[in-house]
Amino acid sequence: MEAIGKKVWVIAEGYIPGDNPEKEKEFISHETACILNTSEKDAQIELTVFYSDREPAGPFIIQVPARRTRHMRFNDLQNPEAIPRDTDYSSVFKSNVPVVIQHSRLDSRKAETALLTTMAYSG
Repeated sequence: MEAIGKKVWVIAEGYIPGDNPEKEKEFISHETACILNTSEKDAQIELTVFYSDREPAGPFIIQVPARRTRHMRFNDLQNPEAIPRDTDYSSVFKSNVPVVIQHSRLDSRKAETALLTTMAYSG
């Protein structure tokens, strides 16, 4: 299959709600970048996170094997630093091969769980 997608993606909206860390992992509020790599080469992606009140963080290195998908939780990022909760942020992904990225958020602060999903912007 030919490579589908773009090499640069932006998620301009980011926010991980504060939550009770005692919840089971699947029910903790989180943000996810769903990355699809249809190419024959592994995707090496550099992620930079931008904030409203401080310098950007990154690059975070994300790998997605050839012809695979990866659902990367922003909550799980630790190196070079963790993404803070209750903080607005935006993210830029730069890949060595074309990929497709979709953004999802689970906000589980209330009993009525809310899920938001949208395609990222490709540049």
